Amino acid sequence: MKYIALLRGINVGGNNRVPMAELRHCFESLGYTNVKSYINSGNIIFDTNEQDIAKLIKKCEQAIEDVFGFHVICCVITASELHDALKHAPDWWGLDDGKKHNAIFVIPPATAASIMKVVGETKPEYEKVTSHGSTIFWSAPLRTFSHTRYSKIVGTSAYKSITIRNSNTTKKLVELSV
Repeated sequence: MKYIALLRGINVGGNNRVPMAELRHCFESLGYTNVKSYINSGNIIFDTNEQDIAKLIKKCEQAIEDVFGFHVICCVITASELHDALKHAPDWWGLDDGKKHNAIFVIPPATAASIMKVVGETKPEYEKVTSHGSTIFWSAPLRTFSHTRYSKIVGTSAYKSITIRNSNTTKKLVELSV
């Protein structure tokens, strides 16, 4: 089965430095096959027969801590889950029209509904938000980005339960996981 691990908070501002070649090797040492990384923000695509997501997350997090010396939160989803989420993405999401478009991946045990509740009601004049499964799709014009609820998610209790990828990265991960 093909999976995608989305690592939270690596290679940001010079902190939690993780070279992608070493990260790929780390995943290969776990017995995972067809390991690929995409850009430096911690996106790993791999195959394994393991089907228990909780066990996969625990193995990945422990291996990263053993190799790199710090804890990294991993969001692991199946490639088919990501493909399905993108099939259900709203028409307005991901269009390059002066807007910021993010996929917000919810890390269990949190749910999309619980994250959306913590963030609060959207401001429709500034942003659009919907979800499918454990993925939240969010878009906002760049000029009014700072007025949105989701731009202020950093520092909230919801922030530790998500990892964010822009629409281009999300679409590329789907392409690479075929």
